[in-house]
Amino acid sequence: MQLRIGHLSTFYHTAMLLMADKGLCSGIDAEIEWQLFGTGPAIVNAFEKKEIDLAYIGLPPAIIGIERGVPIICIAGGHIEGTVICSKAQYSGYPEIGKLEDILKQFKGMAIGVPGKGSIHDVILQDSLEHAGLSASVTVLNFAWADLVLEALIKDKVAAAFGTPALAVSVKHYAGGKILYPPSKLWPNNPSYGIVVDKQFLADNPKLSEQFLIAHENAAALLRNEPSQAAEIIASHVGFIEPGFVLETLKVSPKYCAQLTERYIASTMCFVSVLNDLGYVRRRLEADEIFDRTLISKVHPETDHYDKGIRLY
Repeated sequence: MQLRIGHLSTFYHTAMLLMADKGLCSGIDAEIEWQLFGTGPAIVNAFEKKEIDLAYIGLPPAIIGIERGVPIICIAGGHIEGTVICSKAQYSGYPEIGKLEDILKQFKGMAIGVPGKGSIHDVILQDSLEHAGLSASVTVLNFAWADLVLEALIKDKVAAAFGTPALAVSVKHYAGGKILYPPSKLWPNNPSYGIVVDKQFLADNPKLSEQFLIAHENAAALLRNEPSQAAEIIASHVGFIEPGFVLETLKVSPKYCAQLTERYIASTMCFVSVLNDLGYVRRRLEADEIFDRTLISKVHPETDHYDKGIRLY
């Protein structure tokens, strides 16, 4: 049996731990084929072509895919509040400037870089600009690979960036930059990523899907409870980053768990409204079109761990 899993380069997703530590996958009765993608929308396209069975993906691109008929559904969470706005040091941020709209006004007539159109980062940026009345005066530049956003910021092709905590830490280290607004305030409880599966695969392989979710939650627990150890494993697997860089990234947005909480789902449903308002989807989906909590409720019956954060020594 083969399990084809799509993932992003985001190194704090449990995919990196599962790829690096085969012991974490020992309970999965399948040979895993990992496939790397640049953005969430690219993963949705792979689902549509039946090239993958399961994937790590931000919920907005999954919602866009579901609305257009791609037969996928979210069966677990993974991380919340994973979008960060950052820039070079000359711009002001929180708490010096208290309101996000006032922070964004600094970029009138400029460009802000963000991963692919329809990604969770893109949707949060578009919504933030709309609420600040800046949609017509700030240019949004979308990039096929999240790593290209950093390069654009360093070369001053964009003045600021919306992206992952890893992007924010990279901006700090390589561009002398900083986070402008806390990710927990930008869009509380936003579904940074979830585990999405092809519906026919789920129907045909419920046991295998459950086995994967057990491994996924065990890896999330490692991130929470032993972040230094997890950082060592991830850095060794990636090969070109230091454990300290990984640990710093985990601290920026430390909320990891596999559970699909009411808050996670409610935040996602807010995205449905925004996606509809932006014209990314033609109708507002219902929660049961996006989520199936059957397996995660069995695998993770206890209270969620998002607010527990990571253990710091």
